Amino acid sequence: MPHLRRMHQGRLWLLNSGTGEFGWIDPADGRFTPVAFCPGYARGLSFIGQSAVVGLSRARENRTFGGLPLEGALKAHDADARTGLLVIDLASGQITDWVRIEGVIDELFDVAALPGVRNPSAIGIKGTDIGRVLSIEPG
Repeated sequence: MPHLRRMHQGRLWLLNSGTGEFGWIDPADGRFTPVAFCPGYARGLSFIGQSAVVGLSRARENRTFGGLPLEGALKAHDADARTGLLVIDLASGQITDWVRIEGVIDELFDVAALPGVRNPSAIGIKGTDIGRVLSIEPG
């Protein structure tokens, strides 16, 4: 179950979400080289210099992801699936930083790096904050 193939520094990187692996593909032989294990269903990928930022999700309640090799890999790593972000060093495969998201959010679908941005924020569409931040002029 590969997700989000991205070119970065001359390599084709991808998330092998069904196994929990992040790695790259050799174009000469099509072989996948895993670089890091991601404890969750990986579905977001962005890069900042020598680091990858990977988004993770917990499994859906309807068991869409049930029976995948990811389940066994989580047990082998003594880990629980989590929702959050991982920062992975591309050279070593080490997770250098992480953010765990808990509560009502179970799934992330993508991530984006915003170089030079120091105080990003997210505005929900259900609250009143969006009315103070975004305005649309009548056509």
